[in-house]
Amino acid sequence: MRFLVTAWKVFCYSLGALVIAVLILQGWFFAHVLWWSGNNPVSTAFMDARLVALQQKDAKAVLRHQWADYAMLSTNLKRAVVAAEDAKFVDHEGFDWEGIQKALEKNEKKGKVVAGGSTISQQLAKNLFLSGSRSWLRKGQEALITWMLESTMSKRRILELYLNVAEWGIGVFGAEAAARHYFGISAAQLSPPQAAWLAAILPAPQRYDRNRGAAGIAKKTEIILARMPGAQIP
Repeated sequence: MRFLVTAWKVFCYSLGALVIAVLILQGWFFAHVLWWSGNNPVSTAFMDARLVALQQKDAKAVLRHQWADYAMLSTNLKRAVVAAEDAKFVDHEGFDWEGIQKALEKNEKKGKVVAGGSTISQQLAKNLFLSGSRSWLRKGQEALITWMLESTMSKRRILELYLNVAEWGIGVFGAEAAARHYFGISAAQLSPPQAAWLAAILPAPQRYDRNRGAAGIAKKTEIILARMPGAQIP
């Protein structure tokens, strides 16, 4: 009996410690979300991971990243990214349930993961805080951070953050660095075709950075261009 009592105490203390640790972690995430609602991040978890990978090959490697305020980002790019990544961005509360269902059906049909259904808010949550792993635990944390973002930030701020921290090439992060890397202009000057092309490469930016004439990218760019006039942006 004494052993059972001791075991129960250990279980309760361990569970309590785990709950406290989880609450502290969520508080840490939420504090950063609150800070970034009015302050611009210098780096993100995803950027840090990419830099480590680059420096393993070249110790002098650095990331190309330059912040550009929302007003300094081409409207063409905003429309292109929303059209390509999250057509219901201004209407949903962080999750596109219809898109998730379609992605699940597509993956089941193909027998492998070929579509994600993630919204811009979900992608921002991942880029700011998380690794590239695909575990259910990570997805759960991503969902919670997405809720934090949507609860504390405007859609305009979420899109501004996303466009400034998204990966757009090998060591290239943010729209300003991307515009200069690919076209030699600022993000404010991007034309509709240029913006559509940048949106088209978002799912695999490193691959397209190495092969800018990859098969299918031109067609995808045309599709995004056609959708851009109907894209709603904050």
